[in-house]
Parts: sequence; structure tokens; C-alpha cells
Amino acid sequence: MTKRFSIILSGMLALGITTTAIAGTDEAESCLRTKVWDGYAEGWGIRTMTSTALAAGKTRNYLVTFYKGNEYQIEVCGDKDVGNVDVILYDTNGRVVERDSTDGREPKVSFKPPETGTYYIVLYMRDLTGDKDEAGVAMAVVYR
Repeated sequence: MTKRFSIILSGMLALGITTTAIAGTDEAESCLRTKVWDGYAEGWGIRTMTSTALAAGKTRNYLVTFYKGNEYQIEVCGDKDVGNVDVILYDTNGRVVERDSTDGREPKVSFKPPETGTYYIVLYMRDLTGDKDEAGVAMAVVYR
């Protein structure tokens, strides 16, 4: 384990930021860790990181507070069984604030809130490939 990774992992654990391994999420988590670590070189810090398994047509919702003055990115990686996963950011009134415009397994949304507020991040498994019932998806919120 590198010293940098050890320091980052210790900080995440001290803040209560953990990931729980779910069957099929290892590939998605590995992809996401690479993106997060690469982001450190560009001044990004990690707010949260999590993973889950999703079936086609299903969603996973996360409630998060974004602070005025910060810039945020929501980065997602899906495993090889993901055909298309969407990330959509809603305000508390149910209005779409941002959404990815890609077809694939690595969507990303950037957002700079006009004021501090609560938002919902929704991961939507639009399509799976292969014959599995669900696929692994990992999501991180980074900020600077």
C-alpha cells in the first residue's frame, strides 16, 4: 500500500467514509478509485464514495448537501455488465438540475450550486448487457 493511499484511506475512515463490497462491484469500485485518485492531482477532494448493485430499470437515490462556493462532480463507474447508467441531480422540488448526456457506464455530472442546498443524486440503470440480473455501480462526489 502506498503512503499516499494509506493517508487517504485513514482520512476517509476517520471521517466515516467507507465502502461496502457488494457482489459484482469490485470492477466498478476499481474504476472509480482511479478517477478519484487522478482527481487529487487537479485539486479535487472526496466528499463521499459508495457502491451498489442495480437491476435494469431500477434506481438508487442519495441525499446530499452542496455548499455555495464549491464546485462538485458526481462520477460514476459501472462494471462490464452495465450497458447504460444515468446520473441525474434533482433539487428538493423534484426538478432536474443536471444530468449526464452520455450512453455508457461512466457518466459524470458537474455542478456549482448557486446557493447551499439539499439535492438528490439518482443513479438509474437504463440498460444491462449480458445475462445478469444486476450490475455493480460505484459513485463518488468530489469537490474543490
